[in-house]
Amino acid sequence: MARRTAVKVELVPIEVLRPHEQVVSDKVDQLERMTLRWKAYTKPLLIDRKTGTILDGHHRTEVARRLKLKCLPCVSVDYLDDDGIILHIWPKSGRDSLDKSEVIEAALSGELFPPKTSRHLLSDHLPPISVPLSRLVEPATGDVEGN
Repeated sequence: MARRTAVKVELVPIEVLRPHEQVVSDKVDQLERMTLRWKAYTKPLLIDRKTGTILDGHHRTEVARRLKLKCLPCVSVDYLDDDGIILHIWPKSGRDSLDKSEVIEAALSGELFPPKTSRHLLSDHLPPISVPLSRLVEPATGDVEGN
């Protein structure tokens, strides 16, 4: 299995991103208010490089759609091949198990899991960032400065 190299934050066009879970509207509302207050994104999304599946950042993506942003800061990984990305299910998710291929299939099929079904442990170790909203309304061009 492949192992991750250094974490690199890149700007990714929003249309590439595919959710695998639904969002909670109240949480999106709250996050939108915070994002507007900060005028920036402060945590990158975690996505699968091959499919654009969002592994962590569904609510941040929904905020971006509301704000009509064109790109988002993301850390791309080889999800299926990276044994450093641990998949767990949230308590009270109603599931006994979940595997990575099911996450990808949900994203590709559009048959989304309920909110808070999956939890990816690498998400807890994403670098803090500050990418201004004024940058995210422009098209993606690659690396976030400083990374």
